[in-house]
Amino acid sequence: MSAEAGLLMSRDSYPGAGRHRMISLAVAGLAAAATTTAAQATGRFHWWAGFVLIPGALIAAAGGPLLARGGGRAFAGYVVACLGALVFAVGALLMFGVVGRGWPVMVILPCLAVAGTYHWRLVHPLARGLHRAVALLALAGALLLGGTLQLTRVDLIDIDAAPMWGAVLMLAGVIVLGNAVELTRHRMPYRLQAITLLVGPAVVGFLLGLRLLRGW
Repeated sequence: MSAEAGLLMSRDSYPGAGRHRMISLAVAGLAAAATTTAAQATGRFHWWAGFVLIPGALIAAAGGPLLARGGGRAFAGYVVACLGALVFAVGALLMFGVVGRGWPVMVILPCLAVAGTYHWRLVHPLARGLHRAVALLALAGALLLGGTLQLTRVDLIDIDAAPMWGAVLMLAGVIVLGNAVELTRHRMPYRLQAITLLVGPAVVGFLLGLRLLRGW
């Protein structure tokens, strides 16, 4: 019985687990309190948004210990933390009553979540190259697409949809093409096929973006 109990404890806990849980909950509580206080200070407080804000903070806090533990559970912790942050952001927008002006955040945050995995090094060069391309595309989507949409919603810039999408597609083509070129350094089976698989969509995306940008 003692051996079984020790095995269960080794699976369910690890050194510092309690401390990490407390830190995650403290950060979640501080974020929820700060958001609520700021909304009250601006006079745009909607109390019912707390039913979205607080669960989002708790979901994000649940991912903290898994991230701190590392290993195979770090991925699950990262996903849970990002989902919680997204729910928390929705609650914050509702609490401030700025969903109409702040909805591009719902584009920026998921893109940043994917971009945050850039430094995760996969073993196979092809998988690593594809993952790097996806992460960079997500970063470009967050900065260029999401940022432009947000600036448009707050009336800081005024840009037509076609040039914006054209610039996004051209940048995406350049990113994918750059990762295809990087794959030429690796000796692996099906290298030519993999490079062709990346170059084709990259060229098509770049030309399509150029057409939208120039209004052909």
